[in-house]
Amino acid sequence: MLFSKPNPTPLQLRSVFLLAATLFLFSGCGSSDKPADPAAAQAAAPPPVIPVLAVAEKEATTYTDYTGAIEGKVNVDIRPQVDGYLDKIFVDEGATVKAGQALFKINDRVYQEQLNTALAARQSAEAGLKTAEIEVAKITPLVQNKVVSEVQLKTAQAAYNQAKAAVAQAQSSIASAKINIGFSLIKAPINGTIGRIPKRIGNLVGKADTEPMTTLSDTREVYVYFSMSEPDFLRFNASAKGGSSAQKLQQLPQVSLILADGTTYRHKGRIQLMDGKFDKNTGSISFRAIFPNPEALLRSGNTGNIRLQQDHQKALLVPMAATMDIQDKTFVYVLKADQKLARRAIVTAGKSGNNYLVKAGLKAGEKIVYSGLDGLAEDTKIKAQSLNADSVYRAQ
Repeated sequence: MLFSKPNPTPLQLRSVFLLAATLFLFSGCGSSDKPADPAAAQAAAPPPVIPVLAVAEKEATTYTDYTGAIEGKVNVDIRPQVDGYLDKIFVDEGATVKAGQALFKINDRVYQEQLNTALAARQSAEAGLKTAEIEVAKITPLVQNKVVSEVQLKTAQAAYNQAKAAVAQAQSSIASAKINIGFSLIKAPINGTIGRIPKRIGNLVGKADTEPMTTLSDTREVYVYFSMSEPDFLRFNASAKGGSSAQKLQQLPQVSLILADGTTYRHKGRIQLMDGKFDKNTGSISFRAIFPNPEALLRSGNTGNIRLQQDHQKALLVPMAATMDIQDKTFVYVLKADQKLARRAIVTAGKSGNNYLVKAGLKAGEKIVYSGLDGLAEDTKIKAQSLNADSVYRAQ
């Protein structure tokens, strides 16, 4: 059986026609729209609200660190003054000793024998002197009575003088032997701390040794030596008060010592010596600072940083948060009169807390962007939100 497809009614045809016309109109309207203009959209958007700060001149303190080497105020190399085998070591490395305390004992048998020989030689010389004295006493009256000639008396007197000189020479040998025996016991010449002891019992030691037996350091006060480059020295010299170098050193404020672990040494020091010339090899000049060391925390050979303080009465300060570094330059965004931004390079002369000291590139009163620098660009127009400068600087 075959079925035929019914024909559409006039109402159905009219509905299809209206639907097609509507789709045509909508598609035609969509294709005729133009894309939105980005510049127009940006111009229509309100400018961003950005906090700005008026740069001000304030009192500031800057600090500069210089690498230093620490040494005891007195460092004494303990060296043997006689040759011999090391018999005893009375102290250990790192021990604190007092002046006169025994440190080492060198075998002194050789020098004891030298003393015995010198004593025997003195006895022999004294006997010869006595014989010569008797001879002179015997010949003198004979010469007076003209029994013998004066030549015999002069000969006897010469022999007496020679015997007397032999006694003196023997006495000198005794003293020399005693000195050598005394040198065999090495004592501490000062109060201090014992350094490394490279020799051990049984080692041969002597005056020709290049390495000392130990080093004794008096560290109740310590010296810290540091160097300053020529540009730094010129700035230091220009800012220090006083006419001569000695006056400048006397009027310098106390300095701090930053230890190797980054902590600040509890006692302040003072700079007391400046070298008279620059080292032509390094282009630097040396200084010496002195620090008390009552707790014996510092030892010879320690390192640290000398921190110099410099006070500035009128310093142009810029918060570090308001800057950005590009390559080797530091920039800020300055607010112009038309409320647009200009990126400007500045020259800094140090740090005070979280602020830069500006040497060039800004003037007091100019407004800079304080925060939100990311995403800003040259000639961006903003709505400035002025900050209280005193509050900002106090918070730094």
